[in-house]
Amino acid sequence: MSNIPADLRYTAEHEYVKTTSDPAVVAVGITDFAQGELGDVVFVELPKLGARFGKMDVFGTIEAVKAVSELFSPLAGEVVAVNPALDSDPAVINRDPYGDGWMIKLKLSDPKEAAELLSAADYQKKIGQ
Repeated sequence: MSNIPADLRYTAEHEYVKTTSDPAVVAVGITDFAQGELGDVVFVELPKLGARFGKMDVFGTIEAVKAVSELFSPLAGEVVAVNPALDSDPAVINRDPYGDGWMIKLKLSDPKEAAELLSAADYQKKIGQ
């Protein structure tokens, strides 16, 4: 059974959005379910600071022993932080996807868009748990 924190928002593509101390900035990563399906993460390609993405644009890739997958921006915005720990230890995504395994922080173009994402209950239904 995957860990699905109730205070996060989710996409059908298995990314999560976590609020930060700044209401216009969110942390983005992949869900516990996604990391479990991928297996051992060996490499993550992430964007540069200042990169801008529209909702559902590809912002990077994640490579695991089993597969390579694209990462989708859950919301439109500008990258204001990239997790430096993932360069040397991408497996932190497997160990702590909702904590130290975050990937990017986005300054949102429209913070109200977050309400359109899946709730924890909706995401749980989507993955059949």
